[in-house]
Amino acid sequence: MMASHRPANHYCVSRPVYSKRAFDEDNDRQIPESRSFREKLSASSKCSSSRAKQVLKGLFPILDWLLQYPTKQWLPSDVISGVSTGLVCCLQGLAYALLVSVGPVYGLYAAFFPILTYFFLGTSRHLSVGPFPVTCLMVGSVVLTLAPDEDFMRPGNETCFLYIHITTTFTPHISLVYFLILQLGMGVFHVGFLVRYLSDPLVGGFTTAAAVHVLISQLKMVLSVPTHSHNGFFSLAYVLSDVFRNIKQTNVADLVAGLLTIVTVMAVKEINAKFQHKIPVPIPIEVIVTVVATGISYAVDLNSRYGASIVHSIPRGFVPAQFPNIELFGEILGSSFSTAVVGYAVSVSVAKVYAAKHDYKIDGNQELIAFGISNIFCGCFSGFVATTALSRTAIQESTGGKTQVAGLISALMVLIVIVAVGPLLQPLQKSVLAGIVIANLKGMFMQICDVPILWRQNRTDCFIWVFTCISCIVLGLDVGLLTGVVFELGTVVVRSQFPTCSTLGNVPGTDIYRNFKDYKNNGLVPVAPLGVDNEAFESEQDPEHVEGGAQQEVEDGSRQEIEVEVQVDWTSSLPVNVTVPKVNIHSLVMDFSAVSFLDMMSAKSLRLVIKEFIRIGVSVYIAGCDGTALCFFDDVVTRDLLFLTVHDAILFIKLEASNGNISDPMVDKISQMQDDKEPLPFTEDEDRIETYDNQHLVGSVQFYSW
Repeated sequence: MMASHRPANHYCVSRPVYSKRAFDEDNDRQIPESRSFREKLSASSKCSSSRAKQVLKGLFPILDWLLQYPTKQWLPSDVISGVSTGLVCCLQGLAYALLVSVGPVYGLYAAFFPILTYFFLGTSRHLSVGPFPVTCLMVGSVVLTLAPDEDFMRPGNETCFLYIHITTTFTPHISLVYFLILQLGMGVFHVGFLVRYLSDPLVGGFTTAAAVHVLISQLKMVLSVPTHSHNGFFSLAYVLSDVFRNIKQTNVADLVAGLLTIVTVMAVKEINAKFQHKIPVPIPIEVIVTVVATGISYAVDLNSRYGASIVHSIPRGFVPAQFPNIELFGEILGSSFSTAVVGYAVSVSVAKVYAAKHDYKIDGNQELIAFGISNIFCGCFSGFVATTALSRTAIQESTGGKTQVAGLISALMVLIVIVAVGPLLQPLQKSVLAGIVIANLKGMFMQICDVPILWRQNRTDCFIWVFTCISCIVLGLDVGLLTGVVFELGTVVVRSQFPTCSTLGNVPGTDIYRNFKDYKNNGLVPVAPLGVDNEAFESEQDPEHVEGGAQQEVEDGSRQEIEVEVQVDWTSSLPVNVTVPKVNIHSLVMDFSAVSFLDMMSAKSLRLVIKEFIRIGVSVYIAGCDGTALCFFDDVVTRDLLFLTVHDAILFIKLEASNGNISDPMVDKISQMQDDKEPLPFTEDEDRIETYDNQHLVGSVQFYSW
């Protein structure tokens, strides 16, 4: 039956039975050289022309590709891509400024300045650098905490609020909030590994919750109703309460414009996605909607006749550069850190996708430096935090963008809007910008479809997704993200505290060992025929079985039944209160191929367990483990117990048994006790192990895989 299911191809390997020490000696294993911190620092400080060139290219990745830039082949594609992306950057910059609770012109600054520095410092050739709704919302919550809207607005009429002194009031706050030296410091000290703790399920739950926050924050813009500034726990509930309390003040003109914008933008985006292979350039629907809405608002005079809320002022040019106010840095330190980590995680994840697609590498630490310097530069000109947006990056890549030259062209388009076209957009309704923001949230909300998939594939990841999403919705984005990370690390700790071990069986005639419970119909056989009797645990639980077949297997194997005269003084007491279990095995093999490391406590416990097995005459062998992961060797527990594979250990035991080198453990120990008339001594460390744990391990473990 089994032969009919075997594959037709076979292979045969002939080699010696290797222990770990024998294999290392035969193959001249080299011990890794360990250097002190001073030696490492000295080596890294050495200067040469080649090293200087390497460092320069590391700090300025543009030197790798700009000198080899094929102008005739790539420049036309980069220009087309840059123009298309630049138009989207302008509109998204204006729209995402609403999430930060600042004037639209600051969104244009955030879409312009970061591109200039990232062009020289970034390692990704396809990222479109600029505002991202999640990070904009996170910074907006800090802005509202430092400077609530109600402190800087006065009523104009029943449905309209006019900002006063918006530039002079918010500029230092915005510069301060995005003073992301944290990103630069993280890059310099090479702590980009922190993003590893943001798994895909955690990021998915976080961004979905952020989309909910963005949606609710834009409701007041679409409805044009006044609300108070809320931040922290249950802030969404308070915002919704304010919206429904003032729902009667809804401006119909703004509501209609917002709904039409949402429907139109989403419909055209679906067309772009469906016919992306047939349309050379995606339809710039945001630009078309903005131009049409601005023209209608100007022609009909929606602000004066219907009280519609419009952009009002988009000044030409730039504000003077100024350094952020250091005094307020302590108040936004925590929020800046979470914003920096989230922005980095989003940008690097997107960059790696396109780097793999176009076959080049991304340097995570250099990306931190690039975005840190970009955000500092942008903050000094009153802009806000920049990362990347999935939709803009997709447009830049799909329209033929090859390098960051396309990003530079898109910055040129934003510059034209800042210095010339900006004032023409002053009649634009804010509800139209809010509609553009909401329409671009579809991709984030579609991540909810990942929950059923995660439930089928890995329920722990599903729990992480749901818990992070609910935490961010209820507690806020910054606290919710921290809570999600703690929960994710908690799941790792819990799973590591409950490892699984299983008894292995052998596929006859092979070196394959698998868990007994995973196979049936005699697919695996016990290890006893190979020289190791693994019936001890069952015989201890079933005394009748010991008298029957199990005893016969022992007699037929390498061990023979030996009769010995034993005289026991039952009136004497044992030195400790223990119950001696029945040990019917002479060897124990532990498969450590799945063990990555052992800490000090686990190594100490394992050493003591091995010593107790050796005391009762059970030889212990460890297979599939690198000796460098173990740090418990001494005179008793030596490196000779290490083997390359489980099969090497089993064959070694079989050879030892056939040569008669394995003696009966119980007979030897009882004889030694009779000769010495004293119990075997316990060392100070061994006496610390709990008796119950020792009994459990000795009675149940025979041939296990961890």
